[in-house]
Amino acid sequence: MYSGNVRGHAFRMRPGDSLMQTLKQSAETIFERPEQQQADGKSIAKSAFIMTAVGSLSSVKLRMANADAKNKYNEIKVYPDTKFEIVSMTGTFAPGGKCHVHISLSDSTGAVIGGHLIEGTIYTTAEVVLGSIEGVSFDREMDKATGFTELVVRKSD
Repeated sequence: MYSGNVRGHAFRMRPGDSLMQTLKQSAETIFERPEQQQADGKSIAKSAFIMTAVGSLSSVKLRMANADAKNKYNEIKVYPDTKFEIVSMTGTFAPGGKCHVHISLSDSTGAVIGGHLIEGTIYTTAEVVLGSIEGVSFDREMDKATGFTELVVRKSD
């Protein structure tokens, strides 16, 4: 287990924005920010995670949790032109656009769905706070035990 100082990075998405694309771009911006650089130019922040998020979506694409190492089939569910409230979102980001994000959403009846976020489109807003941990590096590498690319946590240089 590795620890470091946590820094929050807040932003808001607007109607029509791509949720996943904006999350990935925002994480990359954190990794590249001048205040996140050491004197030699190396990044202090090599990890990012979702601290909190609220908002709404007008469409979403989710991958369900029914795959394993032997059967990599994942059911994909697409909800076009369907309004949802974001009730929970969590995930990790590594440099190079690597990420793993889960989301829970409620529909107009209050029914909740969730899964692995593939893509979503912002309906009214998304208010997001990403965190970064100084001195901690996230990466994603193939795990022979699971058969999937999984999170690897290391102490940063």
